[in-house]
Amino acid sequence: MRFYLISDNTDTQMGMRMAGIEGVVVHTAEEVDRELEKAMNDKSVAIVLMTKRLIDMCRDKVYEIKLANTSPLIVEIPDRHASSDISDTISRYVADAVGIKL
Repeated sequence: MRFYLISDNTDTQMGMRMAGIEGVVVHTAEEVDRELEKAMNDKSVAIVLMTKRLIDMCRDKVYEIKLANTSPLIVEIPDRHASSDISDTISRYVADAVGIKL
């Protein structure tokens, strides 16, 4: 089982590559959809890391995948500018999934 990165910038990709995590850099919603489908169909991928900007770009698709599948796990990571507030993301995800606001 391995990690796979879907990023919107090469700095994040290079940093992850140094940690042994392969991935791609994409910039459009269509590219994100294509790479998510590839990751979903690759049974060796256990965790997909995605930057906040890309998750925001395709939020409905990402949530649909998260709610309908147990594998791979999709994890939001901050971009190189650390613009992600993960507690808000988790609260929003729970509210959407369960219908309870935390």
